[in-house]
Amino acid sequence: MAEAERITGTPESEPGSGADHAAGSEGGGTAEGARPTERGKRRITALLLVAAIVYLLDLGSKLAVVAKLEHHAPVEVIGTLLQFSVIRNRGAAFGFGEALTVLLTVIAAVVIVVIARIARKLYSLPWAIALGLLLGGAFGNLTDRIFRSPGVFRGAVVDFIAPAHFAVFNLADSAIVCGGVLIVLLSFRGLDPDGTVHKD
Repeated sequence: MAEAERITGTPESEPGSGADHAAGSEGGGTAEGARPTERGKRRITALLLVAAIVYLLDLGSKLAVVAKLEHHAPVEVIGTLLQFSVIRNRGAAFGFGEALTVLLTVIAAVVIVVIARIARKLYSLPWAIALGLLLGGAFGNLTDRIFRSPGVFRGAVVDFIAPAHFAVFNLADSAIVCGGVLIVLLSFRGLDPDGTVHKD
């Protein structure tokens, strides 16, 4: 019954798949038969591009604020509503779980491995963007945990975006939250990473 409710949208439903693909394979392969693989490569490229942009923006912003703003008075961006104020956070996103630094580092590494496994069957551009946001954010904060003091896998993450009446965070945290929200929306709409759309 669940299979009967699945809607077109998988790579297998594209031209060059199914019987045509099988015929093409028997005849030595065709350009159409290779299209799903090429599409998957484009989605992985999109994932890696988004992740690289997020990672470089996060790393660059942290280097800049540490060099210019750490140990200085907060800089007002929008009055007192939004300030840049550098803190070193040994916890999770938005300052939670400060006593679990090593565990959080392991979790970040696991997230990266899981994303790498999902990417092998990735045919959906929205999912590629969402996973790229998660991957870039995870790498951003993992870099801090590995290379910053007080030591490897115990390093404190640099946070500096300080809205009024809210926790201080960084660009990596923002990317992780945006990626997570996008994944929830995609799941709610029934879109799977392989491009399949289904009904519950």
